Amino acid sequence: MERENPYLRYSRIHQLMEWKRYKEAMDEAMALIREEPEDADAYAMLGQVCLRLDKREEALHWSQEALRRDPDNRIAWFVRTVAYYESENWKALDEALDNAQRVDPYEPQYYFLRANACNRRSKYADARDLLLTGLELSPQNALFLAALSYTEALLGNRSASKTYASEALRQDVESDHVYLYLGWAAERRNDYDDQLLMLKNAIRLDPENKQIREAYLESLQKSYKFYRILLAPTNVLKRLKPWQVLLSWFIAVLLFRPLIIVFIVLYVLTHWATKWLVHVKVFGWPWSRFKR
Repeated sequence: MERENPYLRYSRIHQLMEWKRYKEAMDEAMALIREEPEDADAYAMLGQVCLRLDKREEALHWSQEALRRDPDNRIAWFVRTVAYYESENWKALDEALDNAQRVDPYEPQYYFLRANACNRRSKYADARDLLLTGLELSPQNALFLAALSYTEALLGNRSASKTYASEALRQDVESDHVYLYLGWAAERRNDYDDQLLMLKNAIRLDPENKQIREAYLESLQKSYKFYRILLAPTNVLKRLKPWQVLLSWFIAVLLFRPLIIVFIVLYVLTHWATKWLVHVKVFGWPWSRFKR
């Protein structure tokens, strides 16, 4: 019996992943590996399926099998960069990105991953430059624009952040992660109403995403005005450099110690009270589950 063209199989595996039929995609990739045990792309595709299933260790294993057969396999390096990013293994991510960009220097997603890693390290200007380079390769990428809106907000550039947010929504209004980044950007701008709106849209599109659920619940907390008032000093501190924050706290403790203690107590009580109110609002009263 004549074997089917592997490229048709790759296309089918990719389509099954797009339909979120991951079990079938995995079976198809495994069958291809049995038929073509030295086909590096087959192992890399299997790694990509594992990645979609949040099986990062398996994704890394199969991508490594692909690289054993083809050290410059483009798909395998892509899988490894995403797996390391999602597991927050920043050192391994840097090394994988160096190799991935050597193999495929025009893949815009790598600039996005590097930018996010820079933001986590508080290198906001570097992140902005990387996202702008990514947008040169993919000019209408709504996710990159949303990430740029967030980065500009981190830099304190409120107007630029809003501009990029509007452009991101003009390009795509059906992406949960676009709304997630725009929600983060709105929070950094202290625009809590917009934050809640963005995250409502995000959770509508993907209610099972843990990261989105947590961000949405936090935004509901900030819908309470008294909590927002207590957040005002922390919003000021966000705009200061680390040494300025330390100096401000030292002066405040030295001159206003009783008030600082009262503020901290109020903040803690309000934080947990609003957290409880949000829980009741979203999930109902804790004892309602025992009612018949």
